[in-house]
Amino acid sequence: MRPGLYIHVPFCAAKCAYCDFYSLRRPADMERWTEAVITEYALRAPHYLPDPSVGWNTLYIGGGTPSSLPLPLLSRLMASLSGIHRLEEATIEANPEDVTPRWLEAVAGLGFNRVSMGIQSFDDAQLSDVGRRHDSATARRALTYLAGSGLDFSADLIYGLPGQSLESWQHSLRALLDFSPSHFSAYHLSYEPGTRLYARLQAGKVTEASDSLVADMYALLTDEASRRGYLHYEISNFALPGHEAIHNSSYWDYRPYLGLGPGAHSFSGTARASNPPHLSRYLSALLASDPALPLEVEEESAAELVNDLIITALRTSRGLSLTRLSAVATPAQFDVILSEARKLAASGLLLLTDTSIVIPERNFLLSDHILRSLILES
Repeated sequence: MRPGLYIHVPFCAAKCAYCDFYSLRRPADMERWTEAVITEYALRAPHYLPDPSVGWNTLYIGGGTPSSLPLPLLSRLMASLSGIHRLEEATIEANPEDVTPRWLEAVAGLGFNRVSMGIQSFDDAQLSDVGRRHDSATARRALTYLAGSGLDFSADLIYGLPGQSLESWQHSLRALLDFSPSHFSAYHLSYEPGTRLYARLQAGKVTEASDSLVADMYALLTDEASRRGYLHYEISNFALPGHEAIHNSSYWDYRPYLGLGPGAHSFSGTARASNPPHLSRYLSALLASDPALPLEVEEESAAELVNDLIITALRTSRGLSLTRLSAVATPAQFDVILSEARKLAASGLLLLTDTSIVIPERNFLLSDHILRSLILES
């Protein structure tokens, strides 16, 4: 099982109002960040990929805004990575305002075969309200470039935005799908503490979409995606057959991956590790004369390993294999989980077969409630 490689670019020109990913406006630090990531890679990659000739399975550069990284720095970063000769998938995230024919040609030349772009809406007022820097015309232009580039591409939308009606959600969804992306993601807006949007919600300046409106938006989403031939293979992700995101699927399939950069997470198969979301501390540690890793390692308990498997597997349309669960859980844990699954299946929330536990598509919006019933006490 070849591992995946993730690199977190923590730079953004502006912070979106809903975003709780680690990012900041520090373009002057981009060159030092590049050198620090190269150093971190040299220190940590051998533990995940002892033989570089085996090669990483996937590469994903996310953020933040990776497309804000100057091409010479991106080129230097890519040149420093050993083991990327056998990549099944190499993805870079982009904002619409950065996507040009020249940029697409450059990233393809660096070995990327997939671009993931954040659009969120085709309504200019909604985009402005959550702090996006592009408008709908820029998004359409970027999608036109992507559609003609020969690269696989994915795009993100959000439903439940402030002021978003069912009709405006339908408009955004259809506007995107008219470009026939091979993959797209649709996220229900989450008001995360610490974000500007959460502060506005607490202050009564925005109103959260009602449960009934969100349910209608979700039904419209699944109907439209199915009508256009997309497979709903994970709670928030849809793909044309054969175009499921390989790298992201490794998270849900419980496969190992190495994460580099401040705020990045890793999973070895038995333990999780993370870099603190603090750029200055990250740079100081890795650019010192005697480089050190600012790494926090968390050895997981037996119950936590089982819970991770439950949470990740049940995000997917395939669900949780009972054979796989029995290989990770003790007999007593397995019996407890199966007993709860039978109760949830009897109430129509789950599908339970002789081989798997599955959350049906109609109940994906209830996944948090379902998972809370299944996970073990640590």
